Amino acid sequence: MKKIILPLAIMLSMITAGAFAQHLKFGIKVGTDIKKLTGKSFDDQFSYGYHVGAFTEIGFTSKFGIQPELYFSQVNIDTSSHFSDIYNVNNYKQISRAQLKYINIPILLSYKPNKYVSLQVGPQYSILMNNSNTILQNGRDAFKKGDFSMLAGIQLNFFKVRVYGRYGLGLSNLNDIDSKDKWKSQTVQLGLGIAF
Repeated sequence: MKKIILPLAIMLSMITAGAFAQHLKFGIKVGTDIKKLTGKSFDDQFSYGYHVGAFTEIGFTSKFGIQPELYFSQVNIDTSSHFSDIYNVNNYKQISRAQLKYINIPILLSYKPNKYVSLQVGPQYSILMNNSNTILQNGRDAFKKGDFSMLAGIQLNFFKVRVYGRYGLGLSNLNDIDSKDKWKSQTVQLGLGIAF
């Protein structure tokens, strides 16, 4: 419960600030996350997951605004055979996959060269929500609880419909076991939103 209060407080403050903006819209979003973790411990390939959440569009001028969001994402990441070598694990099959569930809070600067296109860039903080006590079954004991990343992408605006694509580069080392291997995230996000 405490993990959800902070993101909601941030969203509420952004919405309050948006009351003084020229344009204010709310919306919902859903899409796919295509994610991989760098490091010898993980397969060098992208895995597919999903995301669902809400966003607010706050326009300060006709061209500039911010877009804070709050959304849930889940993806399964496959470990590589090197994981058992690095961490001396006897039964590799038990740790062959990590399921990562996050609450994500991006705050994007949005630039509209025209009414149909928004170019977006900004930071994102992600909070790991897994509760399992096993090492990698759900990730809690192996991964740090927070991930800071930078996002950049494009959003197409067709009346109330939003179609977006983004690339996220993780800046945090997610390895919470030791310093033998650095784990950083890369995410391609594709989705669809509806603004109200």
